[in-house]
Amino acid sequence: MTTPAPPAVPRIPEAVHRRRWAILGVLMLSLLIVVLDNSILNVAVKTISEPAPTGLGATQGELEWAINSYTLVFAGLLFTAGLLGDRIGRKKMLLLGLVVFGAGSLLAALAGSPGELVGFRAVMGFGAAFVMPATLAILMNVFERDEQPKAIGIWAAGVGLAIAIGPITGGLLLDHFWWGSVFLVNVPIVLLAIVLMVVLVPDSRDPNPGRIDPVGVLLSVLGLVLLVYGIIEGGRLADFTDPMVLATAGAGLAVLVVFVVHQKRSDHPSIDVTYFKNKVFSAAIAAIALVFFALMGVTFFAVFYLQSVRGYSPLESGLLLIPLAAAQLIFAPRARLVVDRFGNKAVTTAGLLVIAAMLGAFALLDADTPIWLLEVIFFLMGTGMAHIMTPVSVVIMQALPREKAGSASALSNTFRQVGGALGIAVLGSVLSAAYRSDIEQHLGALPAGAQHAAGESIEATLGVARSLGERGEALVLPAHDAFLHAMHITALCGAGVALVGAAVVALFLPGRPPAADTPAEEAEPVKASS
Repeated sequence: MTTPAPPAVPRIPEAVHRRRWAILGVLMLSLLIVVLDNSILNVAVKTISEPAPTGLGATQGELEWAINSYTLVFAGLLFTAGLLGDRIGRKKMLLLGLVVFGAGSLLAALAGSPGELVGFRAVMGFGAAFVMPATLAILMNVFERDEQPKAIGIWAAGVGLAIAIGPITGGLLLDHFWWGSVFLVNVPIVLLAIVLMVVLVPDSRDPNPGRIDPVGVLLSVLGLVLLVYGIIEGGRLADFTDPMVLATAGAGLAVLVVFVVHQKRSDHPSIDVTYFKNKVFSAAIAAIALVFFALMGVTFFAVFYLQSVRGYSPLESGLLLIPLAAAQLIFAPRARLVVDRFGNKAVTTAGLLVIAAMLGAFALLDADTPIWLLEVIFFLMGTGMAHIMTPVSVVIMQALPREKAGSASALSNTFRQVGGALGIAVLGSVLSAAYRSDIEQHLGALPAGAQHAAGESIEATLGVARSLGERGEALVLPAHDAFLHAMHITALCGAGVALVGAAVVALFLPGRPPAADTPAEEAEPVKASS
């Protein structure tokens, strides 16, 4: 006879375990704020680009910076924030992040120029960097391992909820208030989240964090900031061969190489780079970066397609994005059931193939395409996302020991944000370059300086057309045609990136999960050197 294995000893205190779902709700509210802000801003970019008093008169380059100044600081500090959370306490870092994010939101709402908006968005990015990794790290420390996939699925569904609420909220606010209201709405949500956080959420940290590695922290922040800055600047200039772009991005890569070498030699590294020797962990990280590269770039131009070409209002554009969010909300919590049946490899690969197909479908859209086709594309994109984010997040978070949850979450979110910044910058530059090459032949009657400004984006061209009155009407149709052609090229580039992601996960992610009779806690995490 075989002696039955003793039941696994719970590692979560009973008082925390009893309120774990309420804690998850608070964490999702904190996550909601961070994701909501970007999804609201996507609807508001056209309004902000209009002249005062309606907007700030921001150019396309300034709009990209308003989005990417947030991403730049967010990506640069994410890893450091996760590291400090592991050492000082995740709840403390999360509360700090909420306070800074709320203050930045208030300042952004009152910005008087595009430059001020860019600066205050950077403040918001600083706060968000301390919120995002802490939410997932705390989740890993209030749920036992067998419930973690379900909890992560619900957590991922929170992203879908924010994507759904954001555009609708933004559209309603812009229909009734000034553009700054899309930032001011964050403040009451932040206050509510802080109160609930103090009352319900326990603190946690790595019990053996070791010494802080200030050199490693400095190198990681400097390298990421320089790299992402170079990428963004290349997108703004639509020229990645510009000497300043090459120098900045190259310097960022060089600093990150020095960071990796330093981590290998340090006896108290900020991150054990041997984590990346695990092909499963590395493939999951790469999948997140590549899917956000494709998705963020497409989301950026989809808003201009809906508002500038199709003529929908911000609220109508927000409502049209509901299928994308609804699919994530519906399928993200259930993705674990599909993974249980078919395995991580099959589910994630299929999700990326669906994303690639839907991005390719954007190349078929015209100014008069039936809108229901776009709704189907959005819904299937959301379905693909749900079947990527949940299994990949589970793989990443369970690959490292529980006490390293902050670092694992920070790594995941760092690559997500860098991937998103790359998507906006690279695909944004493809869009700008393709648009300019098509529209320039129609701008010959304008003065030389006006030609350059009018060729920067479809909104710039339409703005010039409006200022010329009846004489400008001849520019509207060429502007729409040039944008659609540029959108088709950009969408196909995004589809290609998603296909690369599908190939990566098909090669390296595991298939079916271990047999059910294998104790969950015996699943061996990536070895971490002390």
